[in-house]
Amino acid sequence: MVRKLGLSFYERGTLEVARDLLGRTLCRRVPGGAVLRGRILEAEAYDGPEDRASHASRGPTARNAPMFEAGGIAYVYLVYGVHHCLNVVTGPRGYPAAVLLRGAESPDGAASAVGPGRLTRAFRVDRGLDGASLLGPHLWLEEGEPVPDRIVRRTPRIGVDYAGAWARKRYRFMVVG
Repeated sequence: MVRKLGLSFYERGTLEVARDLLGRTLCRRVPGGAVLRGRILEAEAYDGPEDRASHASRGPTARNAPMFEAGGIAYVYLVYGVHHCLNVVTGPRGYPAAVLLRGAESPDGAASAVGPGRLTRAFRVDRGLDGASLLGPHLWLEEGEPVPDRIVRRTPRIGVDYAGAWARKRYRFMVVG
């Protein structure tokens, strides 16, 4: 039996959640009732108000408000005015932290949706899901299959060179091979 991840999964530390998202199944119920599913292959953590690469580093705004909520909701934003990005909010209310989903198996099984914009297009995620509960009915994660450490790689995050020393932190997790 497939089980949804419970709230306690999201209420943990951001780096722990980021690593544990690998192998979990992202699920999206689309209009008409079909459910799109794909195994998460890459995730990138943004941890707290001191993280200079995080949207929360300058304090709360209308855009980043979901990051300041308790873990277990989606933070969806538009980047470059073109691509939506899906983040999993983690930790306690008031501590702004989230994990960007950067890659997953494509729901149609044809290929991997590598890159946050491709992932959101494949799963039909847009700003309408910003702040949505990750406990369903429109967006949730299922247990999936755990990924052994031997095939997990940690690297610095992508596209955050402006963040100084924070850009070099190995907060990106991916399945290799």
